[in-house]
Amino acid sequence: MKIKRILVSQPQPSSEKSPYYDISQKYNVKIDFRPFIKVEPLSAKEFRTQRVSILDHTAIIFNARHGIDHFFRLCEEMRITVPEDMKYFCVSETVALYLQRYIQYRKRKVFFSPTGKMTDMIPLLKKHPDEKYLLITSDVQNEEITTILNEAKIQYDKAVMYRTVSNDFEGEELNYDMIIFFSPVGVASLFKNFPNFVQGDIQIGCFGKTTAQAVHDAGLRLDLEAPQPGLPSMTMALEHFLKENAKKETNNKKIEK
Repeated sequence: MKIKRILVSQPQPSSEKSPYYDISQKYNVKIDFRPFIKVEPLSAKEFRTQRVSILDHTAIIFNARHGIDHFFRLCEEMRITVPEDMKYFCVSETVALYLQRYIQYRKRKVFFSPTGKMTDMIPLLKKHPDEKYLLITSDVQNEEITTILNEAKIQYDKAVMYRTVSNDFEGEELNYDMIIFFSPVGVASLFKNFPNFVQGDIQIGCFGKTTAQAVHDAGLRLDLEAPQPGLPSMTMALEHFLKENAKKETNNKKIEK
């Protein structure tokens, strides 16, 4: 099956240098960006019901830029002054650099996984065993992250600071050859917006084990899963997938002749 249109369930990249644009041009596919989920803030009142004291902690764990935005938003709303010596541990360099919007970036207090994987952040956390860690998360918690932290016996508390909800696609059609998901909530949103969805020949791709499990649980066929060995990002996995798909198309045409 020739893939001509792909729906990536994320916001459109702000940079023109995004690999998605290179893929679109190289393989002559149209890539649309539309999040299946959206993030809504928790109010200070809602946050206080968790009985979590931010200032009882000496280090913050961020696994997404949303977490950074809502952490500092809630601190401002609750008039909490974050100490200068607060340490920040981020799942990737991209997330770490995003901190520059809110703090003066210093290497001695900002740490990040060299690979973008939570497993590779564990050695950094263990190098600071005396820190009191606070994990910033959504109401839809990433079980993969908490499992990794628990198995590594990292002592931490969780703070839900924002909620992840389904986006509305009312009145729209899914005229795509491939759909790529990045969270279990995105998969749930598909069926909320399109309850009669039948996969058929539509290819399904996803990023992360929990999202892959959600795809399987929904009774869908998973055609592309990332990360893979040697293909750590979705764009790398997608390009490899399209390359192999193009080879199959070429071979099928030769057979038909």
